[in-house]
Amino acid sequence: MPGPNDLDPSSSPRALLGAELRHAREKAGLSQEELGQRLFVSGSFIGQLEAATRRMQPEYARLLDEVLGTGDFFQRNCGAAAKSRYPEHFAEAAEAEAVATAIRHYAPMLIPGLLQTPAYARAVNRAYDPTAPEKTIDEWVEGRMVRTRLLDDPTTPLLWVVLDEAALRRVTGGREVMAEALDHVAGLAHRGRIIVQVLPFSAGAHKGMDGSLKLMDFEDAPPLVYFEGPSTGRLEDDPATVAQLKFTFELLTASALSPEKSLALIEALAQDYAYEEHP
Repeated sequence: MPGPNDLDPSSSPRALLGAELRHAREKAGLSQEELGQRLFVSGSFIGQLEAATRRMQPEYARLLDEVLGTGDFFQRNCGAAAKSRYPEHFAEAAEAEAVATAIRHYAPMLIPGLLQTPAYARAVNRAYDPTAPEKTIDEWVEGRMVRTRLLDDPTTPLLWVVLDEAALRRVTGGREVMAEALDHVAGLAHRGRIIVQVLPFSAGAHKGMDGSLKLMDFEDAPPLVYFEGPSTGRLEDDPATVAQLKFTFELLTASALSPEKSLALIEALAQDYAYEEHP
C-alpha cells in the first residue's frame, strides 16, 4: 500500500506524525496495545507517540512502516519531526511541555525557563557557556522565549512551580536583572496565570534535595516526569516512578510557604534588588 504524502514542514511535524500514526493504526484495525505488542513496547508508548508527547525514533519508524504497510512514510518523516531548536537532551521534554495540560516543576537553583525574562535567560545561557559566540547565545535565548509563549494562553497549561529560596537569592545577571525577573514571576502570579510557592531555607532538609523535577500531565497520554542534570536529561513514564515523584512534589508544596506568603517574599526581594539593598 502506498504511504501518505510527506508532512508539511511548516506545520507541527511531530503532531502530524502522531495523527498519521493514529489514522494508520485504526485503519489497520489495531488497538494501541496490539500495535505495541508488535513493536515490543507498551500500548501507552504508542499513545504517547500519537499524542506527540514522545519522539518517534528511527527504529520504531521502520517497524511501524512494516507493521502498518505505510511504505517508508514514517521513516521519511521521523527525521523532520525530530528537528528541534533545543539541545538534544532537552528537545523531547520541550516538545512534551508544549502539549501538556498541567506542569508541576520544582526548581532548586534557578528560575525555570518558562518564567524567565530575556535578560535572565541570557545571563543563564552565558554562564552555561562563557565562550559561546553572541549569535549562539541569541539563538538560545530566543528558543527559551519561544517556550514562554505557552503562558500566552490564559488557562492552559496549569503551571505550578515550587522555587527554592536559593533560586531567588542567587544574583544572576546582576541586581537589575534579578529585580525584573522576580517582578515578572510576581506579575504572572498576580494575574492568576501560575501558582508559585517558595521553599524557604528554614524548611531545612527536604525530599527534593537531589535536584529539579518536572511532572507533566496530558489529555490523551499518560503522565511523564523529566529529570535534568548538567547537559543531560531524560523523560520517564514508568507509572511507579511518576507516582513516587508526584508524592515528592506534594511533600515539597507542603513544606513551602503558602502562595500568598511566597508572593510577598518574591515581591520584597524584587524591591531589595531594585533599590540595591542586600536581600
